[in-house]
Amino acid sequence: MKEYLKHDEWTIVEEGWNPSNQRISESIFSLGNGRFGQRANFEEDYSGDSLPGNYVAGIYYPDKTRVGWWKNGYPEYFAKVLNAPNWIGIRIAVDGVPLDLAKCEVRSFRRVLDMRRGFLERSFVARMESGMELEVNAVRLCSIADDETAAIRYSLKALNFDAGLEITLYVDGDVVNQDANYDEKFWSAVSQQAGSDNACIVTETRKTAFQVATAIQFSLTVDREKSPK
Repeated sequence: MKEYLKHDEWTIVEEGWNPSNQRISESIFSLGNGRFGQRANFEEDYSGDSLPGNYVAGIYYPDKTRVGWWKNGYPEYFAKVLNAPNWIGIRIAVDGVPLDLAKCEVRSFRRVLDMRRGFLERSFVARMESGMELEVNAVRLCSIADDETAAIRYSLKALNFDAGLEITLYVDGDVVNQDANYDEKFWSAVSQQAGSDNACIVTETRKTAFQVATAIQFSLTVDREKSPK
């Protein structure tokens, strides 16, 4: 594979958008703090080739072995690290059309993992099929000081249009493991709630009964002024 990352002492840098590198970059630019971690998936919708991954330490599931358990030395089950609920979801629609880097022209793409300061930053300009151009800058981190907390700053700038922008933030508990041996779903919903600036879901693993609460709280700033709830 051709090397596509820039060399730097403290950062890993990717410049230019090549969809064929996305899964590799999702692994290389991963974040974690010892309590939980995640692959470098996009916050916004992406219909291209991707492997979503959010993980919580100590959460596992006894996945049934597909073949070989009857052979000497093969267990009937393997302990599988589970894909946990996704908390980074930010759905963007420009004049009703979802932002999806697999369906628009992408310029000035840059992704940086800062290993000294512990954050992931991504920026790009997207040209929609309509010709409207949107500049995006996204920064996120998993806190070391509070190991159950993470943060995202997601900035949007309309470059050549004055149309409506719709922003939907969400937590997704309907997640799967692509390597599940029998396409099983490993989580069950326990509860969910949403307020004007927050949302929370509680999910439980089947068989092992681990419970995980995943919550978000957000604020919106327009032209540097905080928007009312």
